[in-house]
Amino acid sequence: MIAATTAPTPDFSSARPRARDLHLLRTERGAHAFVVDGSQLFDIDEETFAELDAAIDGPDLDSKLANLGLRCGPRRIDDAAPEHMPVRALSLAVAQKCNLGCTYCYAREGDFGGPAKNMSLETARAAVDLLFAETEPDQRINLAFLGGEPLINRAVLRSTTEYAHAQASRRGQRIGFSITTNGTLLTPEDCDFFERFGFAVTVSLDGSRANHDRQRPFKGGRGSFDVIIRRLKPLLAKQVAMQATARVTVTPENLDLRETLDELLALGFYSVGFSPMLASPTGAGQMQGASLATMLENMVSCGHKFERRVLRGETYAFANLMTALQEIHRGTHRPYPCGAGGGYFGVSADGDLSACHRFVGDHVGDMGHIATGVDRSRQATWLRSRHVHTQLPCNSCWARYLCGGGCHHEVLAGGRHACDFIRGWLHYCLQAYLRLSAVRPDMFAQLAAAHSH
Repeated sequence: MIAATTAPTPDFSSARPRARDLHLLRTERGAHAFVVDGSQLFDIDEETFAELDAAIDGPDLDSKLANLGLRCGPRRIDDAAPEHMPVRALSLAVAQKCNLGCTYCYAREGDFGGPAKNMSLETARAAVDLLFAETEPDQRINLAFLGGEPLINRAVLRSTTEYAHAQASRRGQRIGFSITTNGTLLTPEDCDFFERFGFAVTVSLDGSRANHDRQRPFKGGRGSFDVIIRRLKPLLAKQVAMQATARVTVTPENLDLRETLDELLALGFYSVGFSPMLASPTGAGQMQGASLATMLENMVSCGHKFERRVLRGETYAFANLMTALQEIHRGTHRPYPCGAGGGYFGVSADGDLSACHRFVGDHVGDMGHIATGVDRSRQATWLRSRHVHTQLPCNSCWARYLCGGGCHHEVLAGGRHACDFIRGWLHYCLQAYLRLSAVRPDMFAQLAAAHSH
């Protein structure tokens, strides 16, 4: 069974959409049907596969699915946008400034295209108060710290965390904390603080020393890799309540994903994930057709290694695949790629509310101000206009409820040129799920426990 996962990468032209409500695929175990509504997977025989393959481009597909028992009852999802969504998560841009000079940065090297600034403690506390006012004590909430580089404004980050924790304790409400950092300013005291409050810590690292230093130098041009690795050691040694994940931004210059994954896991990260650079302010480092195809091949190679390791009872914390497998197992079907503009908002240093952290300073994503609250009219317009059913060509794609239409910021800034990459990846993830669920069904309970942190 282990050998089955080492098969050559399949021709992902088969992942392109032929029908909006069905996707057919094969694994070493046989033929399968992915029914889009409800994200349901079925094992089917060859005769049924042939019937569906013949009907997939025609007008009778719905009745064929019903007759075969692959679609039962009312649809699980419709095209109605949600209304009156409470805010359950905020990210605070506590420092709109950065000490690195990453040319691809959506925040334009940390200051979002404006003057560098720090968030005041008063603004940060007001944002926390808004988060509690929007939710009931039985609802879990999340508070994230981003930038720029959030540790530039360490005092406000710590005071705000302590304030939010105290407020949550008083209400009997569960709260999670997270931070995305470049790692250059980490201190042992920061590590103690993050462990104390159970932070999810994401560190931006772009691979080996050479790759990372080329893409993420200090503003003066000096490499940052050695500084980060030195400062990371206390953090990686302390993970109990805290979890540290490495996030790798992939450009055409650092496509050696297997080597990167192995190197970063060896450092002691809880998990490692990859994200293609699809839209940068200057166009630098953006992924296009050929580089996305190479990235897909290398992602699948990482996936095959994950499968082999899992079948041996080992761990291999490839975050992209772990997340995808868990969502497939749950039957995830969502009309948006994330909570942006719905239950999640970004807060600028001045207290402006945005659809997410990427829209700080971008009026396209304006959603109000902490002093006046969420602009419900703008939120409703956003949720209607960004629903996957209103997006082209998403509304005719079988992967729409797994993808959600792609990152709003990236799509609005650069269009949709990664659809083949996304579908190809999801096609592989479905195959991996079918293989692993047949021989290691226990692993999905483990994944659920890991992601419930």
